[in-house]
Amino acid sequence: MEEILDFLKKSESYFLATGDGDQPRVRPFGTATLFEDRLYIQTGKVKSVFRQLKANPKIEICAMAGNQWMRLEAEAVEDDRPEARQHMLDAYPLLRSIYAADDGNATVFYLKIAAATISSLTEAPRTIEL
Repeated sequence: MEEILDFLKKSESYFLATGDGDQPRVRPFGTATLFEDRLYIQTGKVKSVFRQLKANPKIEICAMAGNQWMRLEAEAVEDDRPEARQHMLDAYPLLRSIYAADDGNATVFYLKIAAATISSLTEAPRTIEL
């Protein structure tokens, strides 16, 4: 899990793909933290990505760092505990200008990771299964 988080942090921004009916949706994200040995991401309940995650929690993340990229297959599970939301806000203080742990909008999801594959043009792909 640490290796996956480190890769996401090195990439600074990663792309999260969700499904919206039969239409894929991709957008940049930047939050990722470990809480209780799980990888978490954050969004707002007013955003379309929240509705998409609730309707179909299967996601894929793609991130690039240096000459490597990672594809991460996972299921996003909402964690509605205030301490999980606060942990994310503590990890990303800039978010506090938009969100509060008890504002009714901030939410976090932990990822049940199926597999993460790290690839490059010069090395064979390596899969991390959890």
